[in-house]
This record gives sequence, structure tokens and C-alpha cells, in this order.
Amino acid sequence: MNNKNDSISQTGFSSKSNRHSMLPVVGLLFASTMWGLIWYPLRLLEDGGLHGLWASALMYCGTLIVAVPVLFKGWREWKQHPYLFFFMAIATGWTNIAFILAVLDGNVVRVLLLFYLSPLWATLLGVFFLGEQLSRRALGILGIAMIGAVIMLWHESFGFPAPKDTADWLALSAGVAFAITNVLIHKLNHASIMVKTATGWLGVLFLAFILILVTDQEIAVSTEVIAGAWLLGAIAMTLMNIAVVYGVTNMPVYRSAIILLFEIVVGAVSSILLTNEIIELREWIGGGLVILAAYLTATSQVEDGAIL
Repeated sequence: MNNKNDSISQTGFSSKSNRHSMLPVVGLLFASTMWGLIWYPLRLLEDGGLHGLWASALMYCGTLIVAVPVLFKGWREWKQHPYLFFFMAIATGWTNIAFILAVLDGNVVRVLLLFYLSPLWATLLGVFFLGEQLSRRALGILGIAMIGAVIMLWHESFGFPAPKDTADWLALSAGVAFAITNVLIHKLNHASIMVKTATGWLGVLFLAFILILVTDQEIAVSTEVIAGAWLLGAIAMTLMNIAVVYGVTNMPVYRSAIILLFEIVVGAVSSILLTNEIIELREWIGGGLVILAAYLTATSQVEDGAIL
């Protein structure tokens, strides 16, 4: 759930990475697999009595082992545009927290598909707030995504599309927050990727503790559960994000965006094997259109030079 650049020359990576062209692909496949499976250990933590907000806070406390030295070294970048970094941290924080809460309470595949409407929101944000012009291809892709969203969200009782429960709202809002994050990332194109990544981790921590205080969420779980959440963040979450950073900075954006769609496949297969959740035909059809739109958006980067 971190952001992207599309050129080795822009990031300062050594040309030695060209000798290992498969490593970025492996990194992204690893990250996609982990993001598609992360719901399972999160539900185990919840079964142990750990609320999603506390799970988010403890996991991202684990990322501090990387975030603190990165931000200490890159504090001058923060100093240049503190407000942009702050709002990016909040948007990233809500992206991750809303996604975690959604996969804990909702149907895994449905949550993933609704989250992947984020390119639709990014396109609309670009049109309304950045004054971007849409090509015929972009309008067609937008139409496909909107049809998919309408099919997935169609509420038979209401007779129009609407989220059916809290998990739907969380998944949709996570996608919107992810789109906003990407807009802010464009504004911060001078900053290093690792500083932006670490800033996002701090955003999750900040927002999680604010929400814990507001909702008065108590923590009364075993030391083992707390340690498990911290280790999940320190090891899995950190490696997942670093793998994404490495992968997307060593290949074109359109390729990385397509590979990251593997997350939906992993989420679908794992939920079928590990839960009794049922995906309705309407959700498969609507979700298929959402995936198609995401794929077409990714491939269109070759022509437009845009970033997801």
C-alpha cells in the first residue's frame, strides 16, 4: 500500500541492479503475496483479543526500527515541505488502517476489489483538482471501472449502488485515501522514496493512536499476542514495503502496477482455502471489470507516462 517511481536513473540505484532483472519482479511478487495474505495473521491477532486499531499501532511500532534512522537522516526533506508530508502521512495512515479494519470485518476478496477502485478515484481527483484532461482511452477505462463499481455495490433493497456495510465503507475510503496519497506523492517528487515510505509508517502510528484515544479502545491481551503484532510489523510489514520500494524503483510503473494485481489473486485463493466466505456472481463480474480497468490503467502508462 506504498508508492512508486519509474526510473533507475531518477532514484540513484546502481546499474548493478540491471544484472539482476528478476529481483524486482520477485520482490513485487513477494510483496503482493504478503499483502494478499496479511488478513490471515490479522484475524489471528483479533481472535487473540487484539482490536484492529491496536494491531495497526503495534505493527507499525515494529517498523520504527527502519523508519527512525531513515527520517533522522532525511529530516531536511521534511523541513522543505512539512505540510505536504503531514497530509501525505495522514492519507497513508488512513489507507492502511481502513484497509486493515476492512479485511478484519469484511469479505476479503470484496474488500480487495473495492480497494482497487483507487485508480478510478485517482483519475477523478486528477480531473477535478489538477485540471487533467482525459483521452478517449482514459474515458473508456473510467467507464469500465464505474460499471464494475456499480455492479459490485448495487443494493437490491435501495435500487441503486451503495456500500452494504462498514467494511465496504472502509475499503472504499482506503482506496480514496490511497489515491489522495498518490496525488501528494506527485507533489513531493523531489523527496526520496524511503523518506516518503517511512513518513507513511509514522502516519499510520499517529492516526492509530488518535483513533484509539477517541474510541477508548482498551488493550487486554497476552504478551504473546502483543509480541506477535510487533514482530508482524518489524519483519513482515517492513519487508513487504521495502520489497515494493525496490521493485517499483527498478522497473517501469506500468509493469509494477500489473504485477501488484497479483495481490487480488492471492487474496481470493487464500480466502477460499481458509474461510467460508462466499463471492457472489455479481461480485465476480463487477470485480472482473475493476481488475480489467486497473490493468488497462497500468498498461496506459506506456503511452501517457503517468504514475498510478
